[in-house]
Amino acid sequence: MADGKSILVDVSRCTGCRGCQVACKQWNGLPGTRTKQTGTYQNPPDFSHQTFKVVRFEDGRTKEGKTYWHFFSDMCRHCMNPPCLAGAQGDEMIHDDATGAVVYTEGTSKSDFEMSLSVCPYNIPRQDPDTKVMRKCTMCFDRITSGLTPACVLSCPTGAMVFGERDAMLAEARRRVDILKKTWPRAQALNADDVRVIFIVTDDPLKYHKYAAGV
Repeated sequence: MADGKSILVDVSRCTGCRGCQVACKQWNGLPGTRTKQTGTYQNPPDFSHQTFKVVRFEDGRTKEGKTYWHFFSDMCRHCMNPPCLAGAQGDEMIHDDATGAVVYTEGTSKSDFEMSLSVCPYNIPRQDPDTKVMRKCTMCFDRITSGLTPACVLSCPTGAMVFGERDAMLAEARRRVDILKKTWPRAQALNADDVRVIFIVTDDPLKYHKYAAGV
């Protein structure tokens, strides 16, 4: 499945506005998440069965003493060969041939959640504690199969997120990385050959999130 769709997430253009996070909630009809102040602007703190997208905030200091603040618009990577499907008991997890999107159905209440979570290198799937249904980003499957752009991409005001045919997104990732390397030598596209949601970072992936590049 080499064709299909992809999303490019260029964190060098992300301002942490969380428009994508809100758009995901709105389109999927997901409620807000009650949280507590934990000393960071990141809110909510992580994925849940009601939160498919989280803009992560990470700050620190370099060895030279310079402060950095990184934003990372985290979501399911829609892997080319999704390991989470190992938890399926039947056809309750769909890997769509046309788009490449990985979509969970209500039938995942019978899936092996612990298996799916343990094999996911990005720590993505979550389970509804009441219904046991597994939930995560669908790549806005209902939108893209109707010729629309994913809600998160549509909401991005800076062009940090782009959606399109996979070949075009891979080419755009290469173009952007080549430009970024002139200023940030560590710029790279993370696991571009293995995932459909391709992140471009300008620093060590671990400075964005411990699961940014997989485990």
